[in-house]
Amino acid sequence: MAGKYTPLENYLHDLPANQKEATLSFEQIEKIINAKLPSSAYEDRRWWDHEKEGNHVNARAWANAGWKVDVVNFNEKWVKLFRAG
Repeated sequence: MAGKYTPLENYLHDLPANQKEATLSFEQIEKIINAKLPSSAYEDRRWWDHEKEGNHVNARAWANAGWKVDVVNFNEKWVKLFRAG
């Protein structure tokens, strides 16, 4: 069963293997998942923490795709990810 953040996982997974970082605006992510991010994504760094297990399905999306969050800019509403490993 596909979850809310599966489209984001697929998007990141499908980026070229030689691409080592990706910067996405919160708006871009919302378009990718076709839904609004929760308010905590706009104000709480913990929402963006790396997690492969647990209840944070959002963090599993980029972790499963092989990415980690590097920087979150709440003022400009963007996140920079880098390819793990």
